[in-house]
Amino acid sequence: MVQLILLRHGESVWNQESRFTGWTDIDLSQRGIREAHHAAALLKLHGNRPDWCCTSYLKRAIRTLWIVLDDLDRMWLPVDTSWRLNERHYGALQGLNKAETAERVGEQQVHAWRRGFDVRPPALDEHDERFPGHDVRYAALSDAELPRTESLKDALARVLPYWDQVLTPQLRSGRTVLVSAHGNSLRALIKHLDRVSDDAISAYEVPTGIPLVYELDEALHPIESHALKRI
Repeated sequence: MVQLILLRHGESVWNQESRFTGWTDIDLSQRGIREAHHAAALLKLHGNRPDWCCTSYLKRAIRTLWIVLDDLDRMWLPVDTSWRLNERHYGALQGLNKAETAERVGEQQVHAWRRGFDVRPPALDEHDERFPGHDVRYAALSDAELPRTESLKDALARVLPYWDQVLTPQLRSGRTVLVSAHGNSLRALIKHLDRVSDDAISAYEVPTGIPLVYELDEALHPIESHALKRI
């Protein structure tokens, strides 16, 4: 039996401002910093000690992981970073206020963009400064890998190769793996692990700063999972 720990980053500044964030590299709010420290306290309290860690290319997830590892006195652990763990790309919605967008296009449309499994928001033009092709951290990605927009279905297709090629070997080696990532990249992993239906995953919410611990069998199928209780 091995452990997989999934942790959504603490609240970001744009979470606080209720903006669509996606691949925009927004840092933690002060509350988010507190949530990251609280996540570390929960891991320490329940005796969950990671042996190997990974995170996205976005600072809100990276900083959450730094804080957790610092508080656990485990900053020496190897950390793998991957664009495949990035948040779902929200296309032309990135930076827009959610409530103002709902007033303009309707609550039903915004809900479909946010929760529909295979519904993509309006795409970015590649000349838009928000297009990730202009960002040096994604210089090694092919044109096909650079998203203009993504549905959760697209995010799942992006995350699954990382599960197969990186996370699976680490877990099979017996390591306790900590993934510090984002609401939708984690929902994609949860959908895969728990075989959640396309319709049911729309209602699944991943809270910020609360570790979700999976106990996995030798085939890496979940035996059980639980969120660590708040202190």
